[in-house]
Amino acid sequence: MRNVLVSGAGIGGPTLAYWLHRAGFSVTVVERSPGLREGGQAVDVRGVALDVIGRMGLGEQVRAVRTRMRGMSVVDGSGAELFRSQEHTYSSGRLDSPDVELVRDDLVSLLYKATEPDVEYVFDDSITALQQDEHGVRVEFERGGLRTFDLVVGADGLHSAVRRLAFGPEERFAQHLGQYLAIFPAPNLLGLDNWQVWFRDGETGGAVYPVRDNTELRVTLGFGSPPLSYDYRDVVAQKEIVAKQLAGAGWEVPRLLSEMAGAPHFYFDAMQQIHLDSWSAGRVTLLGDAGYCASPLSGQGTSLALVGAYVLADELARHDDHTTAFSAYETRLRPFVAANQTLATENSGGPAAEESVDRAKNAISLT
Repeated sequence: MRNVLVSGAGIGGPTLAYWLHRAGFSVTVVERSPGLREGGQAVDVRGVALDVIGRMGLGEQVRAVRTRMRGMSVVDGSGAELFRSQEHTYSSGRLDSPDVELVRDDLVSLLYKATEPDVEYVFDDSITALQQDEHGVRVEFERGGLRTFDLVVGADGLHSAVRRLAFGPEERFAQHLGQYLAIFPAPNLLGLDNWQVWFRDGETGGAVYPVRDNTELRVTLGFGSPPLSYDYRDVVAQKEIVAKQLAGAGWEVPRLLSEMAGAPHFYFDAMQQIHLDSWSAGRVTLLGDAGYCASPLSGQGTSLALVGAYVLADELARHDDHTTAFSAYETRLRPFVAANQTLATENSGGPAAEESVDRAKNAISLT
């Protein structure tokens, strides 16, 4: 089992490819997008996930591009300040913590550069069918024909095609958390200087914070709602949903919605978790959001992907039999996943307690 296909070139996929290559595997990564996905929010690398980054030799590079927030404010719909802190932010926790917050596309770029010389990357393609037998997995690609691999790993996110093909439809495994979130870039029209602003106006809310040396904002807009029916690939329709839901919101929301209309990169999705009784089916297994999404509300999706990739590669390197390796992967990782998924639901309407985050981010050993 030395020939592995990984679906998804986000965070978990390239990290897994790095460690599998180190262990002597031949790795192909297929990504539906024409290139690395740009945009997205600031993400956190916390606790044991920092050890994974350090063992990859990327610690210094990750810290060099970290955000430099000085603090945060919370305002209401009229813009009145309700709270401020220069000790912590909702997105990254304590500012004196060794944990690192950075923009998602910076982390994805670093992981890609660390693996590109040794890993086959196939962009602008996707898996459309999987057929397993005792010798391997025959994979049909949308553009690239047929190929056979010893193992297939779905690291392709919340709406994983690999999970759908090997395990069944998404609705069997998704748990809706009652909220939707939109994320997009905008010019720094508020003139923020390494300072976050969070707002709450009825059932809507969100945050803005500067990146790229304060030249750009990353905007997060959210609203509460039961499950909505929409095409998760139709960006125009998604922007219309967000504009409608936040049409009456105060503060600077009208200006932010105006910027959203022309935003070049846009993310919109339900806050959901993924729960499966097993993360593997024969020669196919799942990694990160595809197998155990905790949702952005947990603040731990990136760390789960990094640690999950390390543990999966470690178990595949230890065992000649993939069934044993997949079982060991689940045994080691499930308590860590459970602890981090709980963070998303611990405090409705706000971040989990600092003590809970500290426990969850270190709830596994890499040795």
